[in-house]
Parts: sequence; structure tokens; C-alpha cells
Amino acid sequence: MSVVLEKQEAAADQRSRRSGGREARRAMRAAPLADDIRPVRAGLEGGSYGPLRGNDQERIHEAVLTLLETVGFANAIPSCIEALTKAGATYGDDGRIRFPRALVLDTIKKAARNFTLHGQDPKHDMVIQGKRVHYGTAGAAVHLVDVEKREYRESLLQDIYDAARIVEGLDNIHFFQRPMVPRDIPDPLEMDFNTLYACVMGTSKHVGTSFTVRENVQPALEMLYAIAGGEENFRARPFVSNSNCFVVPPMKFAEDACGVLEACVEGGIPILLLSAGQAGATAPAAIAGAVVQAVAEVLAGLVYVNAIKPGHPAIFGTWPFVSDLRTGAMSGGSAEQAVLTAACAQMAQFYDLPGGSAAGMTDSKLPDIQSGYEKGITDVMAGLAGLNLVYESAGMHASLLGFCLESLIIDNDMLGHCLRCVRGIEVTDEALSIDTIAEVCLNGPGHYLGNEQTLRLMQTEYFYPAVGDRFSPKEWNEKGRPDILQRAIIEKKRILAERFPRHVPKLLDEKLRARFGDMIKLPRANMGG
Repeated sequence: MSVVLEKQEAAADQRSRRSGGREARRAMRAAPLADDIRPVRAGLEGGSYGPLRGNDQERIHEAVLTLLETVGFANAIPSCIEALTKAGATYGDDGRIRFPRALVLDTIKKAARNFTLHGQDPKHDMVIQGKRVHYGTAGAAVHLVDVEKREYRESLLQDIYDAARIVEGLDNIHFFQRPMVPRDIPDPLEMDFNTLYACVMGTSKHVGTSFTVRENVQPALEMLYAIAGGEENFRARPFVSNSNCFVVPPMKFAEDACGVLEACVEGGIPILLLSAGQAGATAPAAIAGAVVQAVAEVLAGLVYVNAIKPGHPAIFGTWPFVSDLRTGAMSGGSAEQAVLTAACAQMAQFYDLPGGSAAGMTDSKLPDIQSGYEKGITDVMAGLAGLNLVYESAGMHASLLGFCLESLIIDNDMLGHCLRCVRGIEVTDEALSIDTIAEVCLNGPGHYLGNEQTLRLMQTEYFYPAVGDRFSPKEWNEKGRPDILQRAIIEKKRILAERFPRHVPKLLDEKLRARFGDMIKLPRANMGG
């Protein structure tokens, strides 16, 4: 058998050298590509897949309107009650706010859509509309995965900054929502402030963050306004959004988060309206029912935001999660999670609202085979469904309890493959290749290795992984038989030793440190000095 393999490898090497194909292709790889012709890029159009068929979306919509009108929401804070009743909602003797369908439909019609989520660097701006797909991080993991020791340890503020600066250079991760909680900062105000600080210092991409209580928003706004060069500049180009769990499923307002929502709307921060029920626990076990509840909860939030400030940017954040019904534990890497997320993408498109949901939440504890297939399946289905913002798509493990820096690097490759699937196949007269086939078969060498079309399309039509293994067995053996995790560890260490983003000038950072003093916990020495 080994003789056969050697002959096959020798034949492959010979074929790759024909007509100078290898050297020509190597020269083409060196040429940089404009963003709009790269094989994969942010904002590719999805929508070729949808688990909801026929009139399923209309039936879900009708069920949602019925729930909002008859069941409504409990536990609204006074300012929420005031805003919603002024907008046309009703407050019953049972303490529940109900939403007449005319109010819901009018809000959907007037809500913000086709807006931009900005980066500090405009090259990272994301236009959130239609079925344009963007992948990013998210979460509140309390552990960092140490792959070399195969251990979980508590996540630290430094880990958040390190994750942000890794993401800064990963082309297929388009935004950075805080993925971990800094367990070394127990005070809620300092935790919220420093989480945001580490994110915006570590990457110039759009950042998502959370706040514990309303009072914690103001210091953050002061910092953001300073980085933007003034409040007016930030309001024109808000480069941070608030991930807001305003609802406690099923169908109750979260009091502290509602205060945060109001403060963020007033401060000019876009809102991710996040409903995160767990099917079989805090949402119906029926997958369609979990979608119904999530849509109802998010639409209530949309009415709330627009009652405070009509047209304020808000993301339709339906995040229903899945339970393993044998144990009640969350199962973020399941096939059921994949179809749930895809269905949520369809419902966002049904309303023509900017949609964001979760995928890529493997149950595996390490970046292994299980991690790969669970992330790949859930992320690609979200993209094929045309979800605008795919949160949790990279780095996450243990159903959101652990985050892994090496997985960011591996998952960046995986997301490149997902985006290539989202892009699909462009069928044009030229792409049908009749003339090229005729030339090669009738007048040429009988292969396409050095053909002009091959050289022209090799960068624009094909995606190439950065750490994925495409060596022949012979090459792999000569290189010491590395695996993808070993390569990711090496790349992580290189990035963390070399990449210290400077999009926020050091002088401005010094002013922030003078203004906020000891509240900033990340030492300048840990940011490259």
C-alpha cells in the first residue's frame, strides 16, 4: 500500500509542475486583492436555505401577535410602563403590559433598518440589511480554555484584551462582542467599564458590550465620546452596541437591563434586543414554539426602544437556545440549535429587520473534532439562511462556559469556508467556460494548471485556509506531522507577542487614564507599553 501512495504523491507533484503552473500560481498568490473581489468577505448575501417553508412564517407571525395582545409582559419598571402606555400599549390590573397588534405592526413598519454598525476604522463598517452575513464573537464565558494544559481557568481582563487584538487581524471575524467576563474584577461598575475599555483598545472593529445597571452606562459613554473625538462624532458613528437581555423568558422584563436599555438609547448606542430562552426550560420544547416566544419577546423590545426614541438602531436579537432534555443542560452545538438559528434569520427577513442570532456554540470543551463539526454545521446554516449578524460564531466552548484563543484562529479558517458556502456559485457566460474547455481540449496541453482562467480565478474564486492542513502526507511527515491545534498555538503566541493595536493613540489613552485613574485596571505595560 505504501508503494501505491508514493506513486500517487509523485504523480501529484509532477502534475503540479506542468507548464510552469506552480510558479505562476505562486506569483499570483503574492498579489494583494481589493476587498470587493476577495473570495470571501463581510456582507456576502445568504438566504439560499431556510427551515421554515410555505406559510410557516405567517403562522409564526400570527401566533406572535396573539401572544403579545393576550399574554403580554410582566415586571415592567415605571419608566417602561410610562413609555409603552404612551405609545399605545395597555397596562392591566394583573401587572402585565399588553401590545395591541396595530401598535406592533406600526412599530415594525417604522423601525430602523438598513443601518450601519460602525468600526473605529471605517474599513470595518458593516451595513446591516437584507441577507448580508457577518460573523463575530459574543458571550459571557467565565473560563479561558488552556489547550496546552487541557485545563479551564477563570477568565481575566487581560484575556479579553488578548482576544480583541487577535480578532483585529482575522479577516473572517467581522465584529467583536465581549466573549468573556473578567473574573479578576468583582466590582460591577469596574467590570463593565474595563470590559469595554479592553475591547475598544484591542480592536478597531465594531464592539458589542453589556452593562449591569443603568448607572454604569454614563462613565462608559464619557470614555466612548472621548475616543470618538466628541459626543456628536460618536452619535454619528457609534462603534459600540449594547447587548441587552431586557427580557427574562418567558415574557417578563428584566428590570436592571431595562434601565440599561433606556440609558443606552439616550446615549446614542445601538441596541441588540436579546431574547435568550432555552427550549424545554424557559421556552417551549417545540422548536416552532421557541421561535414564536423569541420573536414575541424581541418585538416587545422593539416597541419599547421605538417608544423611547423612534427609529433608534435596534437589532432583532432572537437567541433561543436548546436544552438536552435528558439533563436540562444547554446544548449549543446541536442540530436543533442550527435550525432554530436559521429560522430566526428567516423571521428577521420576514419583517425586513436587521437580525442577529447565535451559532458556533460547541458543547465540546476543547478545539477537537466535535468542536469542528458542531461549529461548522451551525455557523454555515446561519450564513446560508442569510443571518445578518452571527454571534458566538468563533472561540466559544462548553456551551458558552469557556472561551479559547486558539479556537479564534482555527475558527477564522472555518468561517472562511462558511462564507464561501454563503457566496455560492456565480453562473455567467464566462464562468460556464465553454471557450476555455475547447481551448484546453482541442489546442492545449489537456489540463488547466497553467491556463489563463485558472491563474486569474485562483484568488477570487477560491478560499485558502491559513492554518488548515492541505499538505500531502509526504510534506506533512517532513514538517514534523503538525496538527491544526499546534499551528494555532504557534500563531496565537506570535500575534500576542507582536500585535498591539494603536488605533487609539497613546496620548488619548493617557488622558483617559488621568481622567478615570485607578478605575482602568489593564496596565499599559500589558498593552505593549
